Amino acid sequence: MRTIGVVTVGRSDYGIYRPILKRIVSDTSLRLRLFVGGMHLSPQFGLTVRAIESDGYKICQRIDMHLSSDTPEAIAKSMGWGLMGFAQAYRRSCPDILVVLGDRFEMHAAALAALPFNIPVAHIHGGELTQGAIDDALRHSLTKLSHLHFVSTKEYARRVAQLGEEKWRITVSGAPSLDNLKFITLLAKPALEKKQKIMLTPPPLLVTFHPVTLEYTKAAWQTGEILTAIKSIGLPVIFTLPNADTGGRVIRTMIEEYVRKNDSASICDNLGIQNYFSLMNLAAAMIGNSSSGIIEAPSFKLPVVNIGTRQEGRIRAKNVIDVGYHRDEILAGIRRAISDKFRRGLRALVNPYGNGRAAERIVRLLTNVELNDRLIRKAFQDR
Repeated sequence: MRTIGVVTVGRSDYGIYRPILKRIVSDTSLRLRLFVGGMHLSPQFGLTVRAIESDGYKICQRIDMHLSSDTPEAIAKSMGWGLMGFAQAYRRSCPDILVVLGDRFEMHAAALAALPFNIPVAHIHGGELTQGAIDDALRHSLTKLSHLHFVSTKEYARRVAQLGEEKWRITVSGAPSLDNLKFITLLAKPALEKKQKIMLTPPPLLVTFHPVTLEYTKAAWQTGEILTAIKSIGLPVIFTLPNADTGGRVIRTMIEEYVRKNDSASICDNLGIQNYFSLMNLAAAMIGNSSSGIIEAPSFKLPVVNIGTRQEGRIRAKNVIDVGYHRDEILAGIRRAISDKFRRGLRALVNPYGNGRAAERIVRLLTNVELNDRLIRKAFQDR
């Protein structure tokens, strides 16, 4: 049996992985080894490792990255702890091939630790740009540490090739998160209201704002502008909370204070993929700077007000309205997003991130690729 190691470090990547995990465990020629770390193991972020356990997946190794703070020093130290933790995990249980996803510092630690072990690394969602975040550098570094690349669009395949990667290593798979739409039953409004103890009439704004790590000293001001604009619009608001990035705790504290003072606002943290997609299906608009507004929201014809620079460089569908950080720009963007005219213009929208067959393409190649010297020894392809 071929052993496929998969690294998951938080709720966001786990939701994307789910279709891939299902295919791996259903294939009798494959064995899954799940390496769980980062925010999954932190009480502050909801101990989301429990969601993995409730889904029935056996955890191979747990890697504690000591996410005690969100200062630059603490993040750098967490990267070091992660590097040591993943090294110990691979010594105990070394997979035949390792799957990593995205652009987080926890993922970078996992891929870097695999390098001395000569473990082939398969990277999902390379070639993308997020010019407002340190994630950009981490993602491109992950590309150079990886041996196979599963990208979501042809443009991102071109960027990976531009980084010197050989074309045979690159597969345009689409975005795996869209595969979830094929087997997840979206909850109707009454069921979701009861399950999450929220009111969805009138349709709320769904707000997710993450730290812009290249601008983390401005996190409090940026959040204040967003909250002021949201309050002015007068619609109910449902917040999800930010990741473990520099500046995240400031954002979290300000959101929690806003919710305490406004009865029409609530926090739904650790929703899980079914509840989150159901909210996207029922919301009036999505506000913030989450990649889900770029990648998943088009499938729901959901208007998105994308704030600031965090997602600069990513391919967008016509559901995305880009605005700056000032409250007046945000307010104008929200008013446009919730207008009937804008909604009508999205009826024929096609998601540029794929057709929901990414997991099939990814697992097929993970199963069949030859694990040999050619895969491990990378040549730089000059353009």
